[in-house]
Amino acid sequence: MLHSPICELLGIEYPVFQGGMAWIADADLAAAVSNGGGLGIISAMNANGDWLREQIRKAKSQTDKPFGVNIMLMSPFADEVAKVVVEEGVQVLTTGAGNPGKYMPMWREAGIKVIPVVASVGLARMMERSGAAAVVAEGCESGGHIGESTTMALIPQVSDAVSIPVIAAGGIADGRGMAAAVLLGACGVQMGTRFLVAKECNVHENYKKRVLKAKDIDTIVTGRRQGDATRSLKNRFSRDFAKAEMEPGMTVEELEKRGVGALRRAALEGDEINGCFLAGQIAGLVKKEQPAAEIIREVCIQAEDLLKGAPQWVK
Repeated sequence: MLHSPICELLGIEYPVFQGGMAWIADADLAAAVSNGGGLGIISAMNANGDWLREQIRKAKSQTDKPFGVNIMLMSPFADEVAKVVVEEGVQVLTTGAGNPGKYMPMWREAGIKVIPVVASVGLARMMERSGAAAVVAEGCESGGHIGESTTMALIPQVSDAVSIPVIAAGGIADGRGMAAAVLLGACGVQMGTRFLVAKECNVHENYKKRVLKAKDIDTIVTGRRQGDATRSLKNRFSRDFAKAEMEPGMTVEELEKRGVGALRRAALEGDEINGCFLAGQIAGLVKKEQPAAEIIREVCIQAEDLLKGAPQWVK
């Protein structure tokens, strides 16, 4: 069985994280992934402490396995949810969109393992110095907010730069991606797009259908002008947003207004015209809806078979 140091650190069966996708990664999905042997993650997104507390307790009612919470540090409720995870005894946190340094003493005192998502070697080193238990190194192939480096380039450089475990993310949806990540120096993977089509994922059916129909060229990156590059599936909203970015006189404030509520419209309402359907470039490889546990086993079995067979190429 594919097993790595991250499994020992977190008490999980398989070295597979589920991405903390806003409006999507709820208690149902997190519990299903954790029951399947991976690390399920609830997204705190921009929600307040009461909402997150309810989701944590719901997940606990569905699984006795470890699960985590993703905290977006730019959230107006970041201070509030940072305390809720301590009060509710959450064991693992992933963080994004900021530096978790101000919360680290409180989280570490509570015994929480903090695993920030990073897009550069410099940030990975900073997180290690601040006491992170591991890092998720995410390449720009991923859906949602992205950096500049590809997964292929980022993972080995981060792995060389830090001594804590590295989880690879971005462009991974099957055992081939997982095997490649391991050979690049990672000890596990995080997948978001693949779990969008898990049977336990409560995202709108239109969202799942768009992912399942996606081809390799069906994503677009917008938001670079305001310093918030984001990858999503091509539709009217994303194409119009990309055009608006190039208009003379268009301000960052006006662009930000255009994006307000777009992800919610996609995830909850299935609005294929005005919604923003975040997904990674690997969406073109995702072709079937499956239970979360089946996804995890399939990916890990394929990766293990590939890694065991690798010596055939060495003469």
